[in-house]
Order: sequence, then structure tokens, then C-alpha cells
Amino acid sequence: MPFCAKCGGQLAEGASFCASCGTPAGGSGVASATPAAASGAMSSNIAALLTYILGFITGIIFLVIDPYKNDRFVRFHAFQSIFLSVVWIAFRLVWGSIVVGLIWSPFSPLGAFLGLISMLVSLAFLACVIFLMYKAYNNERFKLPVIGDLAAKQAG
Repeated sequence: MPFCAKCGGQLAEGASFCASCGTPAGGSGVASATPAAASGAMSSNIAALLTYILGFITGIIFLVIDPYKNDRFVRFHAFQSIFLSVVWIAFRLVWGSIVVGLIWSPFSPLGAFLGLISMLVSLAFLACVIFLMYKAYNNERFKLPVIGDLAAKQAG
């Protein structure tokens, strides 16, 4: 399926103009692959996968570097990565304050139980990130319940 060389949006079969930005579909306005692949850069699915590697850091990087900042697929995954990282950081801050507030001794049974819960939540977060990387690699826009809708709205 062809893509618009200007904005990265998918063009419908036989379309004469891009529905997103209005660029004529004939000649130089159409790229046969994704905009990133047309310019010699990595493909969109690899760039989207990489947005999850370092959380909000790589999400921001892919939002500002040139061939990817116009690609809606990469923008969606970058925003979802940023929002997921913000939620994770906020959760860890709140969880840490709860644990410190409830536990005075690190050797208490409550401390061991809360430490186990913390490790399980961390593993669940890691599994979520790996799952999102897998979906991005397979060119799928998997939306997390609340975060995915916000990311889709921001990506355009």
C-alpha cells in the first residue's frame, strides 16, 4: 500500500490526493514504502519497536528526529512509550512512599511481602513493554486501555 511522502499517511488505492495533508498522490508525493524506508532510514516497525527501549527517552528522540516525526505509526508508539513511562514512574514514586510509610524495619514480614509484590509488578511491566515491542514490530497499533487512546489522539 502506498504512503504519502510528505506526512506518512496511508493512501487509499487509486487516491489522487492524500486524505491527511492534501498532497497530490502522483509523482513525487507517493512513496512505495513507508516514508522512513523511502529515505534510506530504518523501517517504521523497527523505529516503533525502538521507542520502547529506554521508555520516554527514546520516545522523545523518535518524536524529534526527521523521518520519523512525520510517521503516524512511529508517533503513536513514541507517545504510548512516553505515557507508559510516566505512569510507571508515578507508580514507583507512590508505591515507594507507601512502602516507606508502612515499614520501619526492612526485615519485617510486611516488608518481604511488599517487596515480593513490587517485584511481581515490575515483571508485569517488563512483560507489557516486551508485548508492545512485539506488536510494534508486527506493524500493529495495540492500544493500552487509557494510555493508548491518549497516544492515538496525540499522534494524529
